[in-house]
Amino acid sequence: MADLPTHTIVFEILTRLPAKDVGRSKSVCKQWYALLSTQDFVRIHCSRSVVSSNQRVLLIDDLTCSVCPIISNNNDYGPSSIVTFPFHHQNNDVSILSHLNGLLCVCLNHTYELLLWNPTTTTFKRLSTPDSHGFYINNLDAIGLYVDADDDYKVLHIKRRSGVLGVYVYSREVDSWRNIPFITRQEYLSPHFNWSAGTFCGGTLYFTVCECWIGGTNVVICFDVNSEQFKEISFPPVPSNGMVQGVLVNVKNVLHMFASTGMFEMTIDLWTLQGDYWIKVLSCPPIPPISLSL
Repeated sequence: MADLPTHTIVFEILTRLPAKDVGRSKSVCKQWYALLSTQDFVRIHCSRSVVSSNQRVLLIDDLTCSVCPIISNNNDYGPSSIVTFPFHHQNNDVSILSHLNGLLCVCLNHTYELLLWNPTTTTFKRLSTPDSHGFYINNLDAIGLYVDADDDYKVLHIKRRSGVLGVYVYSREVDSWRNIPFITRQEYLSPHFNWSAGTFCGGTLYFTVCECWIGGTNVVICFDVNSEQFKEISFPPVPSNGMVQGVLVNVKNVLHMFASTGMFEMTIDLWTLQGDYWIKVLSCPPIPPISLSL
């Protein structure tokens, strides 16, 4: 073991360790700390962690936060372990806005601050600045967490404030915010439209944008994370005779959407994106209304 080069130990052995053990390994020496903090190490470690035996679910309630392993053969959770919040918070105060490779973008609801947080290693980074960057308002803002071609983890923050739009990108590597242009229809900036959180898939962040009334406009906004250009694609062709909602999911780097529509009886279909077009892959039976008897 003593004869192995440091590069082999770090990139062939330590990249296979759990994240908590990697965090402990950073204290071995300055050289290990530097190597374990590089984007190359993070990328390789994440790629080797994406196996079913390593999957975890984070559960947050009013008082505690816990992590449970996922038991893939019966779709159940294993024994939980308590995670201590490393930052000051109040009960029912932490909202998870976006996630990627075990890294979370969260909001502290009592201060509106954005944070990047790794629950496994317990490290976190406040994204708020004195010039008002990094503050999130629910129902007005949208957040997406992504990684670009240079393996730099970034946060896209779309802010709507009294009809004024701001689109900002935070770079983890540079540790700063910058403004970028938003080029699409201005009506989507109205508070009459609900923006989902961003779902990262194949080098693009996707947002559903749905108007808040029956028969309203529903679209998907795409943000190319390398060119930093926005474009609009159509929503799946679902009936518009009721409330419409779409939930985006990345499954093995293929974008899917659970699209629901209806009023008293809800219909849910599963769609997959091929190019810029949606293909229906599954139709669920209509969900009847719930009858309440007193």
